[in-house]
Amino acid sequence: MNRARQAAVLLLGMASGIAAMPASAADCPGNPGALGTSRTLVVDPREHTRIGTMQYGETLPLQDHEVVLTFDDGPLPPHSTQILDILAAQCVKATFFIIGRMARGFPEGVRKVRDAGHSIGTHSQNHPLSMNRMPIERARQEIDDGIAATKAALGDGGGLSPFFRIPGLLRAEAVEDYLASQGIQTWSADFPADDWRHVSSARVYDLAMKRLEAKGKGILLLHDIQARTVQALPRILHDLKARGYRIVHVVSATPELSKTPTEPQQWQLHPISENVATSHWPKIPSFVFASTETLPAPAAPDWYDGRLLSLPQSLERPRRLARGTVPLPQQAPWPRLMAFQAANAVSTLPVPGEDIFEIQEKSAAPTQQAAILSAHHAESARAPVGNEADAIAKLIAIQASASRRMIPGSHRIAEPGLKRVPLTARQRLSASRAGLMPRERSSVR
Repeated sequence: MNRARQAAVLLLGMASGIAAMPASAADCPGNPGALGTSRTLVVDPREHTRIGTMQYGETLPLQDHEVVLTFDDGPLPPHSTQILDILAAQCVKATFFIIGRMARGFPEGVRKVRDAGHSIGTHSQNHPLSMNRMPIERARQEIDDGIAATKAALGDGGGLSPFFRIPGLLRAEAVEDYLASQGIQTWSADFPADDWRHVSSARVYDLAMKRLEAKGKGILLLHDIQARTVQALPRILHDLKARGYRIVHVVSATPELSKTPTEPQQWQLHPISENVATSHWPKIPSFVFASTETLPAPAAPDWYDGRLLSLPQSLERPRRLARGTVPLPQQAPWPRLMAFQAANAVSTLPVPGEDIFEIQEKSAAPTQQAAILSAHHAESARAPVGNEADAIAKLIAIQASASRRMIPGSHRIAEPGLKRVPLTARQRLSASRAGLMPRERSSVR
């Protein structure tokens, strides 16, 4: 009896282990060259509550060239059934996000997903594209009703995973917080194939492979209710195998099934590699100096004027002065340089003489000189004999006036060595009559 119980426990443990084991290509019946499922990843939804780099900073801890297949909006015969058949032919495991209303309409389709060994999450009750703006009470009802409908379709056999994907990926923090409080992991994706749009199956294939190649790994978002997805899926799986990609099946941790050990950086899509130099900056060692001698430095008196200048106490902007007030100049808080003195006064440059800058006046033209001399002789004839001082004074005045007229804009320049003698009224009148001086204007108007 005891041996029978031990055998039963052993068989149960083996069955549980088989359920957790991946379906490799070699174990795929009738298709030894199948893509298969490379491994099963066990996650704890309470530790990483939001995944998928389309919206969040974390994603599943996948290795390079690992892919997780996900399907939304089912079940819907016959497309969902065809998707299950394609996956089964390749021994590939995926994750399905069920709509509660579809589960009520096709409960048998939900059980087929479970019986095929896939993971089952939920996708709300009615797939509203407004969970990002609806009241949280209504959002909670959509979540809870979808879970209840999917559980009812599964019956007593269970099989529901605490995974949820928001319809349309229209996230809201209040919705995500509620899911996390219920121990449910919110799934986004790393790249879609746009199979919900009105595109061809070839376009679905192209987008899936191009975006996967760009990411290198990640969660692929598809829909099991679209005919174009049914047509594109066999080619996608074939090229995944040809290009060296591997399928990972994700399940939730349970008391009997422990989570897969991971490191925090593995939950990044492209974590910093240990081989990247930036992740291993050399640590500065603690040097022990053999001597405390330091290199010589210039003395302060060589640069400052004998005292150090301190920075101002405040660097705030000065207050606005009243109109008409002149601000006092402020000294810059920089050290002032010493005033250098000439080592030898003899080494200074010579100062040019003043005679270099004197303007050499041009002499009067011959005709002007003749007029000046004739006027001088005429005046000398009228003036008393021996009055040389008066004659010289008249000649100086006439020559200065002529020089001033010859140099435009110049000022009166006295001839060196001559002294002007003031003329009397009689002499000025005589010079005026002789044409040597301009006539004086009368002050009477």
